Amino acid sequence: MASTVIDSKVFGALFSTDEMRRVFSDLNLVQKWLDTETALAQAQGELGVIPKTQAEDIVKYADAKALNIDEIGEFYKSSITIVPLLKAFKEILPDNAGEYVHWGATSQDIVDTGLILQEKEAYQIILRDMKVCQQHVLNLVKKYKDTIMCGRTHVIHALPITLGYKVAVWADELGRDIQRLEEIEKRVFVGQMSGAVGTLASQPEKGLETQQRMMEILGLGQPTISWHVARDSQAEFASTLALCAGTLGRIAHEILSLQRTEILELEEPFFMGKVGSSTMPHKRNPQVLENIIAVCRSVRTIAPGIAEAMICENERDWGCLLTEWESIPRACELLAAALEKSKDVLENLIVYPKHMEQNLYKLRGLMMSECIMMHLAPRLGRMTAHSIVYRTCMKAYEEEAQMKDALMAEPEVTEAFTEAEIDYMLDPHNYLGLAVQFADRVLQKYK
Repeated sequence: MASTVIDSKVFGALFSTDEMRRVFSDLNLVQKWLDTETALAQAQGELGVIPKTQAEDIVKYADAKALNIDEIGEFYKSSITIVPLLKAFKEILPDNAGEYVHWGATSQDIVDTGLILQEKEAYQIILRDMKVCQQHVLNLVKKYKDTIMCGRTHVIHALPITLGYKVAVWADELGRDIQRLEEIEKRVFVGQMSGAVGTLASQPEKGLETQQRMMEILGLGQPTISWHVARDSQAEFASTLALCAGTLGRIAHEILSLQRTEILELEEPFFMGKVGSSTMPHKRNPQVLENIIAVCRSVRTIAPGIAEAMICENERDWGCLLTEWESIPRACELLAAALEKSKDVLENLIVYPKHMEQNLYKLRGLMMSECIMMHLAPRLGRMTAHSIVYRTCMKAYEEEAQMKDALMAEPEVTEAFTEAEIDYMLDPHNYLGLAVQFADRVLQKYK
């Protein structure tokens, strides 16, 4: 019976995905431990550290489905070592092979490496989906790079931009997140095989060769030195996930903001049968966006805890590890849910260009204040232009008047400019700067 929202049959779809749940399932956890033990045995068998026949049996029988996982869990009520796994595994091994499992290793070697294997599996899903999200955004850039809309600063209309420009900023940020993910791979996905205090004292002759071959089998990097208490790679992994969650959360929040009834320039995907309210049938609530924002917030809150768990004592300290066991899988599960929903939102985003066009004129021309000032300045002087535009803007704002009328009432303006020139200054389509070119730069960068 589920006891958390991640495993809940009711709420589960909001907080994880079936794919990521399999990665962090008990069955996969135990299998990753077995994979680590078998890689160790295989390496030692090849190097003559343990009998090759027994090593082959260890590899052959290493199937988590053959073990009683509930029984292993019972042992964890009184132990947090790898011993419960070893006892269960020994029971199914023939020809005394169980005596050669875990040769020279310590529990943390297996637990750390098992978690790294799970993280690597989760990482591949996350990286894949981040790239899908970015591609959907790049498709939006191509489609809407010329679609004009209001740029907003401090939630207030600022200057006109294009939707393509706005989403190109998203695409580039996603690109940096993807780059960060790719850059941490060699640092994070490093295995552990160091022995009791990290010195490989139990394997003085072929310890390093065993370690190297073991990591080759597992597809992990070989550590330069033990990282039993050096948890910076785990903190980096969690922090990178937090940055990805920050980007996804920001994008979702921006779409949510622009889905407001008074704005309605963007909207999350809708289909008949999607119900927004039990009492108000008209509601098309941004519930998926809110889901993304919520789980991304939780991912970001996990990173500080993993950084805090870097404070470990001496050469071994289980206290820091338990924080990772609980928090890192949860971060991956939550981010997987955010990514699954973000992929759909970004691929099927509803865009309202007509509303964008209408909203350009909500301030009755005041949004073009910078454009007006930059046109007035060469003829009237920079400070004089600012003073005139500020005065006319405040008058038009308070009286809810048209900016054109306020300008036409200024003798200094009408003496220096024709009505046609004033109309040109007030047309938002004439003041896009390099919005389209910047969108093209992003498209070219990720071509």
